[in-house]
Amino acid sequence: MKHPTKEKPDPGTEKKHMKWVLQPFFMAALVYNRLLDALEANGKRYASLFAILLFFVLSSSFSFPVFEDMEPTGLAGESVPRDRTAFIEEKEAAVQVSAQETLPAAEAVLDDADVMDGYEDIELEHMEDVDKYTSDEILEENDGAPQEAAAPERVSAEDVGFDRDDWRLLLINKQHPIPEDYTFELGTIKGSMECDVRIIDDLLAMLQAAKNDGINLVICSPYRDLNRQKVLFERKVKAYMDKGMSYIDAYKVSSQAVTVPGASEHQIGLALDIVCSTYYNLNEGYGETQAGQWLEAHSYEYGFTLRYPKGKEYITGIEYEPWHFRYVGKEAAGVMKEKGICLEELIDSLQRT
Repeated sequence: MKHPTKEKPDPGTEKKHMKWVLQPFFMAALVYNRLLDALEANGKRYASLFAILLFFVLSSSFSFPVFEDMEPTGLAGESVPRDRTAFIEEKEAAVQVSAQETLPAAEAVLDDADVMDGYEDIELEHMEDVDKYTSDEILEENDGAPQEAAAPERVSAEDVGFDRDDWRLLLINKQHPIPEDYTFELGTIKGSMECDVRIIDDLLAMLQAAKNDGINLVICSPYRDLNRQKVLFERKVKAYMDKGMSYIDAYKVSSQAVTVPGASEHQIGLALDIVCSTYYNLNEGYGETQAGQWLEAHSYEYGFTLRYPKGKEYITGIEYEPWHFRYVGKEAAGVMKEKGICLEELIDSLQRT
């Protein structure tokens, strides 16, 4: 009986099979060697590209905030958030939750009566180191308000065009510190109190208009130099540390109430803290006073805007300050009032047009 013989494998078939199995490994080795050769020949170039990429990745952490859940806002023809009231309430709630999460539970934020805007004593009338003058005193010093600046008209957003390089629209905040080459001329308001000389006429006109309506405004701490801003900020940090906060937490919270040195609008002479003769407290209650409400309603007519309005904290990075007003010019102030936007939103609109 013959046993069936086993078929011998075809040597050619085995070689072809081995060729297909080993081919990917040869290709991978070839690519690997080529990459090594390229890195060896262009090491410095690739290292530079990697460093540039790393820089942009890290710097994006400090970029201008993205306005989530918002439609384009700003100038003529652009829309605003669909439901502004609900939108603002949502963002305010998010800000409050965020603040509670970032602060140690046992370390409550200082009350308004402790420290506001860097001042150690909230009562300005008891602060000997802070200049403060009433509108009566300032107008007497300057022989009243100039007549040509006293009759502003509200400007419609549809009729306005802006120059991105306009000094009045210079954006100063944590992400946009004061340019090193920025220069301006100071003018005297009264005594040692100064501001950018270009805004004095409109300031006097606003003080006169408020006086005509029976409101005696008080100007305090307009222009501050870098050293003064450092003192105010460090005083604020110390006040929080005295409450038990660590330096890092105190610095973080302080920067939400006082602009860090080098990023303050007071340093360019375009910002003023304005209270009134019957209410010296720098807190949210000032916004409910007759003076605070008059300024919010009429300051735009003279080129000023409430710089840190309520509901915009997530954009400005600063708490609501009803006493802090910034000069932006009558046209821009009118548009901001009409659209209900802050300076960051206006600048963002200009950059997108």
